[in-house]
Amino acid sequence: MKKIIKKFCGILFNPRLAPTALKVALFVGTVLFLINHGTALVKGQMNKERWMAAALSYCVPYLVNLHGQLVSQSGKN
Repeated sequence: MKKIIKKFCGILFNPRLAPTALKVALFVGTVLFLINHGTALVKGQMNKERWMAAALSYCVPYLVNLHGQLVSQSGKN
């Protein structure tokens, strides 16, 4: 189990993959955040649950981009 966690963390913070994934997550995550939570933010209606959902607006594009990069690299080998 420790090997799996170590490998997973190595992929999440891989210095070759993470910069691109971070840029994509910031752009796409912000668009998703504004679509899904922009009105609530402006109206001051953000609560704990909304902030947790908002965090996923950034996490999901990050993980999807990492996956895409890994799949792309594995296709080259």
